[in-house]
Formats: sequence, structure tokens, C-alpha cells
Amino acid sequence: MLLSRKIAFAATSLVILAAVPAVAGDAENGEKLFKRCAACHSVDAGVNKVGPSLAGVVGRDCGTVDGYKYGKGYQAACEKGFVTDEAFLTDYLKDPSAKLSEIAGSKQRSKMAFKLKKDEEVADMIEFLKTK
Repeated sequence: MLLSRKIAFAATSLVILAAVPAVAGDAENGEKLFKRCAACHSVDAGVNKVGPSLAGVVGRDCGTVDGYKYGKGYQAACEKGFVTDEAFLTDYLKDPSAKLSEIAGSKQRSKMAFKLKKDEEVADMIEFLKTK
């Protein structure tokens, strides 16, 4: 009986922890972090650089920035279809090539070599991008 209570408590705790976001983002800090990205990306609509404009990126369908030529890895993932939602961006910002490979189901490379290592920075960047 005691063991079953411990198991029930542990299971309930896991459910509660799974429902709590890992890290809350700070858009102001994300804006500061974006300075590292600004050499390749713009947050102005229609302004593409080495990377596509990130204006409206959160919630955008895969590969839909006008005038931007996506890399082969991104195109291969787009064939499977995805939306650049918060879940996608969380993984993509940590390791772009790994995320594209996961979606495409085969080894893919992203043009984007930059990676954010810290969960807090990823959350901050996403909060900033949600404002653009």
C-alpha cells in the first residue's frame, strides 16, 4: 500500500512538472541577444540577408518568406511540412541541423551554424521574436 502511494505521488508530480513551462522568456533580453543574429537576419518584413527576415517568424509556415532562397536542408524539412512555432524554435535555435534532420527523417544541414546553448537564451529569443 505504501509503495502504491509513492508511485501515485511520483506520477502526479511528473504530470504537474510537465505542465509547467521550463523557462519563461524575457523579450528585452532577447532583443539584446538578437544583436548576435543581426548580421544574418533582419526583423523587418521583406528585408532578407544571409538568412530570411524573421518578422512574423513565430507561427509562420515553413519556407514562406518571399524572395528568400532556402537551403537544401530546410527545403527537405519543408517537404514534410512544419510551422515555426515555439516548440520548433526551441529545438532549432539549439541545433538547427539536428532539428531539420529530425523533421526530414534524414541527415540535413542548415545554413544557420549559430546555436544558442542556454535554455534561458532560447526562451528570451523566442519571446523577442514573438514581438516582431
